[in-house]
Amino acid sequence: MKKLLLVTFLFSAFISCKNNETKIGQEVDTEAEKSIEQQIAEAHGLNNFEEVKEIQFTFNVKVGDSLRTSREWTWKPKTDEIRLTEGDISRTYTKTGDIAEEDKDIDQKFINDSYWFLFPFQMVWSDAEISEEKTGLAPISKKEMKYLEVSYKGEGGYTPGDTYVVYYEDDYLLEEWIYKSADGQREMPTTWEDFEDFQGLKISKSHKSPDGSFELFFTDIVVK
Repeated sequence: MKKLLLVTFLFSAFISCKNNETKIGQEVDTEAEKSIEQQIAEAHGLNNFEEVKEIQFTFNVKVGDSLRTSREWTWKPKTDEIRLTEGDISRTYTKTGDIAEEDKDIDQKFINDSYWFLFPFQMVWSDAEISEEKTGLAPISKKEMKYLEVSYKGEGGYTPGDTYVVYYEDDYLLEEWIYKSADGQREMPTTWEDFEDFQGLKISKSHKSPDGSFELFFTDIVVK
């Protein structure tokens, strides 16, 4: 998977991932052998993903009272056929190892939006470097939680070198995270909240900044 790029003026430093093939449905034989990231992914429904034929969702970003971004997606994971609708314009492409030049802009948007949507799964699917589990105060709630650092250090992709610190409790559902830019110049925490179960996938529908002035949220979610 390629590193994700937040394409609007607000997103240029938010989210990234490696440009590598996903490992959908990766499983480990016993609970004792499962990594923490595997347990996090499974808590969010990874084991149900193999049954998914199609996912629809709308990615929205609101700053203050203004809706800055709204993109509608339809993704068929088994064929990697992807359709984007923005306003009255729809475009479709098939995600392959080599993205055609004319499809790179839509691919960047899909990577960004789908990583916000399914980041717990990407912790297993991508080739991220995962730290040992630690305990500390979460950045927004100030509650003591477990956390991992998820880093994409390699070259290539759209925005290499970013790190995400994910916070969770005993149920392994993400509650907060911090984005850290590759250059060390920016950190941004947001919540993971408003979870809902869609055909066994537990999706966080809302991510908010500490003061609530920024919200990234999902609507029109359908999992088939």
